[in-house]
Amino acid sequence: MDPLTEVISLLQPRTVFSKGISGAGAWAVRYSDFGHPSFCAVLEGSCLLAVDNQQPVTLAAGDFILLPATPGFTMSSFDAITPQLINSQTAALATGELRHGRTEGPADVRLLGGYFEFNSPDAGLLVSLMPGIVHLRQSKRLPVLVNLINDECLNPLAGQDLVLNRLVEVLLIEALRSTATDQAPPGLLRGLADERIALALRAIHRDPARSWTVAAMARLSALSRTAFFERFAQTLGLLPMEYLFRWRMAIAKDLLRRLDIGLTEVADRIGYQSASAFSTAFSRHTGQSPSRFAKENRMIKTGAAEAPPLPF
Repeated sequence: MDPLTEVISLLQPRTVFSKGISGAGAWAVRYSDFGHPSFCAVLEGSCLLAVDNQQPVTLAAGDFILLPATPGFTMSSFDAITPQLINSQTAALATGELRHGRTEGPADVRLLGGYFEFNSPDAGLLVSLMPGIVHLRQSKRLPVLVNLINDECLNPLAGQDLVLNRLVEVLLIEALRSTATDQAPPGLLRGLADERIALALRAIHRDPARSWTVAAMARLSALSRTAFFERFAQTLGLLPMEYLFRWRMAIAKDLLRRLDIGLTEVADRIGYQSASAFSTAFSRHTGQSPSRFAKENRMIKTGAAEAPPLPF
């Protein structure tokens, strides 16, 4: 499994909600920090999007936006007006199309927006490897996926949860791999776009239990130890051994949550020589022992919950 696919598999995206959004006339809405990942595809027209700590962008027909953690943001027409404040956690989920601005007459912009959840107990680490905002212009495939998600939400049939989970996995992969360039911010996508660093990343993900050293990673990347160390840190935003440690802990959390296996086997799968060494590292990293983590997180039911408000 390649690193991007592996990260998305561990994130375990689920519980998708989607709906139509439109705006007309002069309008502006300001949403507070939402926390869950959200997405939006522009069907017609254009508008402005200003996400906290990101440069404002103009959205036009054919554009796609993914916010892996959805911080606070403002969406508006091109008029200078005071935004209507909306609390993302407490606002009621509107029925039918969500309309901003003038309520009558044709819309100036039409979008499909939605959100989902990451069921991974280590979502924070995995999301930190992604860019804060993914903005793709004139995407051909992503609006199709968003339409499929919306149709599935509007017309629930047998197997809906599985279909939505698979659709959002494909949406994430398509959006993120389209952003995997050397212009991406430091993180996994930029690392995968670097041919030398990608060799080490794929090897780490293929064999996390190996007794890795920076020198061994550097040899795989055909770089000197110093050059590899600096290049890895610049592209990933993490030191090589720090990335390896965090990835091992993410795998350990997934194993403890899903499988009823002993600590010795978990330790062996991620490269620790003993259960005690693994338990010490895990406890320092998470603040709780592996046994307690497994007890609190194993077999948690993840059925559909009441929908929180739509962030877009």
